Amino acid sequence: MPPEVDPATSGRALRVGIGGPVGSGKSSLIAEVCRVLADRLRIGVVTNDIYTTEDAELLRSTGVLSPERIVAVQTGCCPHTAIRDDVTHNLEAVEGLEAAEGPLDVVLVESGGDNLTAVFGPALADVQVFVLDCAGGDDVPRKGGPGITRSDLLVINKTDLAPLVGADVEVMLDGARGHRGALPVLPISLRQEGARDVAHWLEHRLADFRAGRLQTSDVGPPVAHEHTH
Repeated sequence: MPPEVDPATSGRALRVGIGGPVGSGKSSLIAEVCRVLADRLRIGVVTNDIYTTEDAELLRSTGVLSPERIVAVQTGCCPHTAIRDDVTHNLEAVEGLEAAEGPLDVVLVESGGDNLTAVFGPALADVQVFVLDCAGGDDVPRKGGPGITRSDLLVINKTDLAPLVGADVEVMLDGARGHRGALPVLPISLRQEGARDVAHWLEHRLADFRAGRLQTSDVGPPVAHEHTH
């Protein structure tokens, strides 16, 4: 028998959360994924900034999607809250984008830059991608945190910078795999190789989503965080 399709997801786009620290390359990754897939998939993007619309404006300037398919959310609060605890503004943005520009195949939701504990709530994202970069230090994957340990895909970006900052990509991969088990890790250089491997992974998740067999990582309960907002 074919797998049963969830009526809550049937007919809507796959929602992909993309998180990671400030400067890890989330916006650049989204732009490159759109560049690879825009000729065969209908893609929308929702960006998150606390007080500005800078990420959305950057993506619009690349020309990888029509401007109407890139929507900005100004959260006015900690990125944790906007993507995990109270996703109302993001969910309204995603649903509004689909209503205005749909039907869409994929909606990419970019978190505001935050630390290693930021994860997307299941009401907002079907799958999650977490982005690190070599310039942040090759010890970061070993430190763990929900983004590293349980995201559906971990991307280690800017491998071309590793020799320049004294980072070892293999050390980063070993540290990540020690936490992730069979969950995939992709080392990439957007400048040198683009994002075809990430786009290929996303196409497979879309096929699983449409067939009702999508398996997502369990991000677990909310992680307490204490810092000045």
